[in-house]
Amino acid sequence: MTRIESAKKGIITDEIKSVASIEGMSPEMLSEDIAAGLSVIPVNRNHRITPLGIGRNMRTKINANIGTSKDKISVDSEMEKLEVLVKYGADAVMDLSTGGPIRELRGMMLEKSPVAVGTVPIYEAAVAAAQARGSMAGMTADDLFSVIEDHAAEGVDFITVHSVLTLKAVERLRDEGRILDIVSRGGSFLLEWMIYNGQENPLYEQFDRLLEIAYKYDLTLSLGDGLRPGCLADATDRAQLEELLTLGELRDRAVERNVQIIIEGPGHVPLNQVELNVKLEKEICKGAPFYVLGPLVTDIGMGYDHITAAIGGAVAGAAGADFLCYVTPSEHIRLPTIEDVKEGVIVSKLAAHAADIAKGIKGAMDADIRMAKCRKALDWNGQIDLSLNPDKVREWRAEVPPTENEVCSMCGEFCAIRTVDRALRKKP
Repeated sequence: MTRIESAKKGIITDEIKSVASIEGMSPEMLSEDIAAGLSVIPVNRNHRITPLGIGRNMRTKINANIGTSKDKISVDSEMEKLEVLVKYGADAVMDLSTGGPIRELRGMMLEKSPVAVGTVPIYEAAVAAAQARGSMAGMTADDLFSVIEDHAAEGVDFITVHSVLTLKAVERLRDEGRILDIVSRGGSFLLEWMIYNGQENPLYEQFDRLLEIAYKYDLTLSLGDGLRPGCLADATDRAQLEELLTLGELRDRAVERNVQIIIEGPGHVPLNQVELNVKLEKEICKGAPFYVLGPLVTDIGMGYDHITAAIGGAVAGAAGADFLCYVTPSEHIRLPTIEDVKEGVIVSKLAAHAADIAKGIKGAMDADIRMAKCRKALDWNGQIDLSLNPDKVREWRAEVPPTENEVCSMCGEFCAIRTVDRALRKKP
């Protein structure tokens, strides 16, 4: 049985109990949410990791993407990135490799990762088709489903599949007159295949076949939005909403077949439309866990897109998004370095944390209260330990040391906290 199947039968598993305990909720409530498709535990039958919960009434989770490209192939570097993203608090990792020993890298990641591992199988299928037949258009539906089955059998916990990029959606795209038609790499592969072959998207046309594979391995499907907006001007247009309606339909079919589903969302979205996008997804997809790619709230943040994404991510999370995909400072520029990965994870964690406070998640503000008390006590070791990057804070404090250990070098002897504390202690 899959998790949804067990939950529908009222079976409270040890896994459910473990996640519920971590999240501070009752196992019965979590089980009901999984049965209804409101929450997921993305862990493959063949992967042994601590179970992770994503969805209603749970802490906002973050994913970090790594992987090779044809221009940069270093398995050792990607493994180091994996260590870094786990150290700084990523809840999941996705391997987006398109170059080098793709299968071997995925195998190492599954072996070494203590967190959920996701992939986008069409990347490998497209690379294989290009090598064997000279073009992505030469891929067959069987080729694609064979790769999907391989990923599932190897233990991948969740996969992104762009099942909602249909021929109807492509016609809608043609009519929209977007500035940036498609920025999704998986979406672009499928668009090319559909147009050159004159056929419907096999991930949509043979969705039942996809569900059979997912059911077999209790594989979580992350339904990708191939028409997610790639710039603010294209946000929340009819092409994007065409896909969203189809996402709602496929969500229903998956839950009925006892397969866990996550819905992926935009993208580049103006700040005033972020909450709207979350509310639309929650309504049309009946509360399914929402995985947002940012969203980036401005298009001019090159070099700082981890910040533009964190702004959007915090607003999206506060509005009900459940899963944030990190963005690194090098987004739109290059393959991220190890330092980029670290910065992307930390900033995304801050966005998720801010969202949890806004949502009233149990215990979300506990660390902030402890930090405030440490500041009141001028407890610098306590403040450093509570920060998301203690090494950085410690290094910066040492670079410009204060003349008095109690304070920092910005306020020095005029520290407001110490001044007020002394004044209030003084008897009238």
